Amino acid sequence: MIRFAKVFSTVLFLVFIIITPGCSRTVVVKTNNSGNVPPGQMKKATGEKSAKKYAPGQQKKNK
Repeated sequence: MIRFAKVFSTVLFLVFIIITPGCSRTVVVKTNNSGNVPPGQMKKATGEKSAKKYAPGQQKKNK
């Protein structure tokens, strides 16, 4: 009976380890009254290395 419990707990642990990385992470970003999110906060929320993409002053203007 003890051997069955060890095998069962090992299998359960392995199943848990395999299933866990598939869970997605939800990111909630709070905005200020104007509805805009500061570039640094958006960078954190998306996991980017640079906030340049989210800073309107850093965008190239199309001519």
